[in-house]
This record gives sequence, structure tokens and C-alpha cells, in this order.
Amino acid sequence: MHPFTYTKAADMREALSAGRRGGRYIAGGTTLVDLMRETVERPGSLVDISTLPLREVTVTERGGLRIGALVSMAEAGAHPKVRALYPVICEALELSASAQLRNMATIGGNIMQRTRCTYFRDVTAACNKRDPGSGCAALQGYNRNHAILGTSDSCVATHPSDLAVALAALDSTVRLLGPDGERTLPLVDFLLKPGSTPNREQALRKGELITAVEIPALPRPLKSGYLKVRDRQSYEFALTSAAVALHVRGGVIREAKVAAGGVGTVPWKLPTVERHLIGERPSHRLWAEAAEHAADGAHPLTHNGFKAELLKRTVERRLRTVGGTA
Repeated sequence: MHPFTYTKAADMREALSAGRRGGRYIAGGTTLVDLMRETVERPGSLVDISTLPLREVTVTERGGLRIGALVSMAEAGAHPKVRALYPVICEALELSASAQLRNMATIGGNIMQRTRCTYFRDVTAACNKRDPGSGCAALQGYNRNHAILGTSDSCVATHPSDLAVALAALDSTVRLLGPDGERTLPLVDFLLKPGSTPNREQALRKGELITAVEIPALPRPLKSGYLKVRDRQSYEFALTSAAVALHVRGGVIREAKVAAGGVGTVPWKLPTVERHLIGERPSHRLWAEAAEHAADGAHPLTHNGFKAELLKRTVERRLRTVGGTA
């Protein structure tokens, strides 16, 4: 680990001032500290924001939810409002990491976490995300766990967050605070596809921090759920995953929200699947036909071609369960 300075921010003003000077924000530290130990990350200054007043879960004026950035994963997953309104969020959280990590890791930190690509974490390997311009060892290396959607010639690493997949499906937004004031971005715009600059992963301005994520009010009744397919049943990242939310009224699907994880460089919205569902009546045939579009635009690599078919099956299975015809 390389030397660094440490500041514990007493309030928001102090945190933003330190961030403006180049300090890296840290809360639970469950990702950043690991990367510092491996010398993948070498920040010169850390700003501890763990005592800032960003720990509330509140219902918004329009009936959605606002989850403070410093609410822990465990707290969010157990919150009665989250469980009642958006089971997909709870299921995604409960299938993430270990109980110990969920007690420490925060909501803001979860969506900011960096990829688990082995080449990114191996400082001897070529990685444009870690060392821009050095190349991408995964392209010609062992890439079974890598992305098939949203990739580029510069990077094929997957985004690791389960929570972010559920948030993306629900069209959530990220509230930000920085030296220039507050702003809000859709999560799907906040998390950036690699393109030619994979080292730039979020649309953050200098000194900005996440204050909350907001989940919009969606029509009721709303059924939702999250399915994660992995090599083992605990403490493992997704090969594929699917977050689904359906509003069915009068026997017809009025709203459909679907996103996938484990397959994209960012949480991957599936608008073609959604369009195929809206206006239709739930049926086993519909779920299968809609899921056929889940891997549209995929670019498999040498070792991960199986993900395209696995993604279709994952989405179909979650649609069947959430749609009530499992």
C-alpha cells in the first residue's frame, strides 16, 4: 500500500472542500481498501465521509423512495419500505457479497465499485481501465466472466454490482453534490460504457459525491424480483442476472422494466424485451418470445459465448416467476 493522507470530514462542507482538492471519498471502504492493498488504486488522499447525514430512507413526494448514499446494503435490504415497494432491490442486495460486507458497504459505494476483472486487479497485466493505453489482456486472454454487451476494443470488463442492475431496471436516478451545487442523473447515464476511455467509469465532476439514489414511483400493483445465476450459490459474482418489474392490470401488462447483469460493461437495460411485453397478456409463450431479445447486440468473446443463451434463459425464468405463471 502506498502512503496517503487521511481526513475525516466533520460536515458536508469540509468533505466537498477536501474532494475539490483531489481527495478520494471513502465510506465503508469494502472495495477501495482492497484495491489500495493490491496497489491497483493509489490515492494520495482519502476523505472519510462515513459520519455525514446521508443515512435515511424516505418516501418522496411522488411516492418513490430516496435511499441515502451512506445507508448500508444490509439496512436498505431490511428496510420495510424497500421490501414493500421494491422487492427486486431487496433480492439484489441479499444476493450480493457476504453478510459481513453488506453490513459495512454503502449504497453509494456499491454502485461506484470497480470491476472484478482479474486483469484489472493484476498490476502486471495490460489494462486500459487501470493504465490507459496499455491494452486489454482480456481480449485475447481467458474471458469467460467478461461482458458480451456494451464492450469496446479497449475494455470488456463487466460491472459487478447486483444492486445497480435492479436500480437500472427501475429507472432510478443518482443525486450528486459538488462544488457547483446539486444535480441529478439517471443511473444509466451516470455509469459509463468503456468506449475508448474505460478508465472513466462514472459521469462525476471533480469533487462531487453521491448523496442518494432515488427510485421513482411506479404504477401499483407492481411485482418485481431479481435472479442471479453464478458458479456457486454464495459469495460469487453473476454470470448472468435479471431484474424484472411488471405492472399488470386487467390481465394486461401495462408497464415492464427489465435489466440484466453479469453480461454488460454497465447494468444493461433491455428495452426491446420491455416493448415486447407491454400491452400483452402474461403467458409462458410471451415470456419465452420476449426473452429471445435479451441478448440482442451481443458480441461474445472466445470463452463466454454461452452467456448469450444463458441470459435469455435467466430473463425468461425471472419473467415467469414475477409474472405469476412460474
